[in-house]
Amino acid sequence: MLSLLLALGSSGLGPAQGLVRLGDPLPPHPWSRSEGDDERELVVLYSHDCGDLGELWSAVLSAGLPVRAVNAEDVASPAPRGLSVWHGPDATAFARALKVSAYPTVLLVRGERVLNAWEGTFSGKL
Repeated sequence: MLSLLLALGSSGLGPAQGLVRLGDPLPPHPWSRSEGDDERELVVLYSHDCGDLGELWSAVLSAGLPVRAVNAEDVASPAPRGLSVWHGPDATAFARALKVSAYPTVLLVRGERVLNAWEGTFSGKL
């Protein structure tokens, strides 16, 4: 996990410059959680015009945390095999409620709250 955070932070994908606020709760989403679940997870918000996200997906998947893929902005775009992608108007509303300013955005979440956020392009290597 630390290597993912270092790679994201040192690759030009700096802390979010939008209005995603650390500590804010996640807006309504379709993921189920059990009461008291305090597990960390990554939420990747992306759109069709992000370009090649291969390196970003590799870094995210190698972190060893559960990954939630959110394809926002009405045009379907694939995610790596094995990930369930949430898309459609509700996924877009989720991203907009978080006040994401750029895609892709990666959120580190624990207990339904945003711990850290990165927005922009990813060009680093793990």
